[in-house]
Formats: sequence, C-alpha cells, structure tokens
Amino acid sequence: MSSLNLHIVILAAGQGTRMRSKQLKVLQPLGGRPMLAHVLDTARALSARAYHVVYGHGAELVREWFEGAHPGDDRLRWVLQEEQKGTGHAVLQALPEIPDNATVLVLYGDVPLVRAVTLEPLIRYKGLGLLTATLPKPRGYGRILRDEEGAIMGIVEDDDANAEQRRIREINTGMLVAPARLLKRWLPKLSADNAKHEFYLTDIVSQAVKDGVEVTANEVEDNTEITGINDPAQLAGAERAFQRRQAEQLMRHGLMLRDPSRFDLRGMLRHGSDVIVDVDVVLEGDVHLGDGVYIGPFSLLKNATLGPGTRIEAHSVLESVVVGKHCRIGPFARLRPETTLSDEIHIGNFVEIKKTHLGTGSKVNHLSYLGDTTVGERVNIGAGTITCNYDGANKHKTVIEDDVSIGSDTQLVAPVKVGRGATIGAGSTIAEDVPPGGLTVCRAREQKTLPDWKRPVKKKREA
Repeated sequence: MSSLNLHIVILAAGQGTRMRSKQLKVLQPLGGRPMLAHVLDTARALSARAYHVVYGHGAELVREWFEGAHPGDDRLRWVLQEEQKGTGHAVLQALPEIPDNATVLVLYGDVPLVRAVTLEPLIRYKGLGLLTATLPKPRGYGRILRDEEGAIMGIVEDDDANAEQRRIREINTGMLVAPARLLKRWLPKLSADNAKHEFYLTDIVSQAVKDGVEVTANEVEDNTEITGINDPAQLAGAERAFQRRQAEQLMRHGLMLRDPSRFDLRGMLRHGSDVIVDVDVVLEGDVHLGDGVYIGPFSLLKNATLGPGTRIEAHSVLESVVVGKHCRIGPFARLRPETTLSDEIHIGNFVEIKKTHLGTGSKVNHLSYLGDTTVGERVNIGAGTITCNYDGANKHKTVIEDDVSIGSDTQLVAPVKVGRGATIGAGSTIAEDVPPGGLTVCRAREQKTLPDWKRPVKKKREA
C-alpha cells in the first residue's frame, strides 16, 4: 500500500466509436462491472489521496453511474475535458486540483486489467517513471527510444515513427508517474505538431531528459495487464483474461473448478471447502456457497446464498434466493427473487418458484409453479401443481401448512389456505380454504364428449 501523497489521474474521456455501441466505452462491462470500476479498484488499492476521472461531454452518465454506486466517496473527483485534444491536454485539466508536492500516476479507463502490485514499484520512482512492455507485434503503440547506453531518450508514436523505429518492440503503455510540480512545468509546453494534431502526454519524456530528470522504465510481466480495449473483440479477449485470473485465484483458495476456462464470475464469490463448480456456470452479483456445495453445468446463480451440502443440478437458474443445507435443486429448475428454502428441500426439474418460502423437508418434484406462497414442513407437492396467484390486477397469497400432500395437476386459486395434514386429490381446483386433515377433492364427476363440437378457427383477414 502506498504511503505517498499519491493522486491518480484516470483518462476516461474517449468516445469509443470503434465499440459501435450506444453504451459509453468505459461503462462497457468486464466481469459484470464497468471497465472504469476496475481501474478505480486499482486506485483504491494503492491508497491514493484522490483519483481524478477526466471525462468528456456526453459522458455525464459515467459520473452518474459511479456517484450512484459509490455515494460519499470524497476521494473521487470529476474533471471535464471540454475538448478532446489528446492525453497531455487531458492530464493538464486535472492538475489545478493536485498539490505541487503530490506524486501523480496516470491510468486509463479503457485499460482495466492493470493490477496495483504492478504499479507499486512505479510510484516509488523519484523522477519520471514509465510502465513499458515488450510485444511481438507492437503496431499501434508508441516506441521507447533509447541511446546506445540504454538510457531512455524519448517516445515516438506509431503514426510518427520511421521504418527503423517501428521495428522497436519495447512499447509505452501510457501509464506513467511523475511529480506534480514537474508535470505543471512540462504539460503547458506540449506541441500538437504531429500526425494527429494532439498534445501527446508522451512528449514529456524528451522534456524530462532535457531537464536532467531521471527517466526509469518498469516492464510489465504480464502483457494482458496493459491491453487497451477499443472494440468488441478486444473486450471479449479482456473478459477471458479477467475470468482466467479470477479462476486461478479462486482455485488457489480451494474452489474446485472442473474447467477454469469455462467459468464466469461477474461479481463476488465467497465459498467454503470442497465446493465443486462444473463447466459453463455463471455467477453474478453476490454469491455465497457453503461447504460441500455442488453447482451443475450450465447453471446461473445471481445474488444467491447456498447452505452446506446443497446440490444444484444442470441448467438451473437461481436469482436472489437463500437456500438451506442439503437441498437438491434441478435439473432445469428456476428459483426467482424472494425465494427462501429451509433445509433438505427437493426442487425437481421444470419447477419455477417465486416469492415463496418452503419449510424443512418439503418437496416440489416436477413441472410445478409456486408464487407468493408459504409452504410448511414435510409438504409434498405433486407434478403440475400451480398456485394461481394473479387475478389480472393483484397478487394473492397461498398458505400450505405442515405435512400437506397435494396431488398432481392441482390448481390453488389464491387467496387460499390448506390446513395442516390435509391431502388434496389429483386434478383438483381449490378455490376455498381446506380444513386440516382428511381428503379434499374438487373435480368434475362426469366425463362428457360432444361429438359435433367444432374447434374455433381464426378469421381470415380481409385483403
């Protein structure tokens, strides 16, 4: 963690036209969160005194999103760049709010994979520090120019480089650190006399050399950290790199992933021991998995808490649910928000549950729907049972007490209550409260066939 008077400037004013999206580039999701959020995480990990986000016109949504997600963060400062005139001009806009005795680190809102541990050595440099990389194909990046003794003399952008300079493989990542007092001296002197007619931040290197300021380079070990994202293909590549990084970290802490290349975490995961996650599982939001939990393939969990020993079978979807111990859910089950399951619950295939609580030991085995329902303990709900909880205007409650058995193909027309220990015969439509105990049956007593009945057909539209 840094103990310096560190101020971080994050450049986030780019239009992102190559994304071909109505969504602003720095708000494009990476691991379920905006790219810029990852950069701000890095800034917080470095214990910066303040982080100054430079944004452009039309990007007010960026500010609105982060102020909503992080209310009261007094270290987060916003700097409007009226015109996009290059990286040097962008940093210059942030300098008035930064004290002369500060150390300034420049990061980019579209380079979200850089880690704090990579930047720590850089921010310790006294002069001008550059984060560099060596790439097999450096096209598009500025090249590091060195003299015969290896000292850095300057940076030339790809558009301005000659053929010999383009053969240089050491590139500038754009991330650098410098004393604020020196940046305030160098940046106003920048010239836009280049191929893009912009004020390049990299031109301060030659000024530092001229002033006798030491220029030091720190080469990144993992080149994925310095990947800039400009189009959907690069975003997809960064997503895979990010997910692999998360998977490796989780496995080091004991999570069993059947195939780490087929795992997506788009939020936060807390897990116990002996947790197994099968292939193509997606976890979103805040997910907590107790000891011995198993998640079957092709399942989606969002804001879910699962107790120890619970199994989620293949192709199941759980959103905003709390599940107890030793439950079995799926395959092909859907648990919707405000669902809570006690211990030893069995939810079978093609069951959908919403805003419902099930007591210990209850079973809903297949092809059923429960909505706005309270279910007691040791209840068995047969196949094809549904709660008719919506009357077209309002939702109504169904209450099923302990030890109830409900036969297949039953409709419970809410509001309705089924008393303790009652049994409902298959094929019943229950529209009135059922007393405790006994058998309740409500179905047509006589089967009829109308041989001359004609099925309705759609009317043909007039030409």
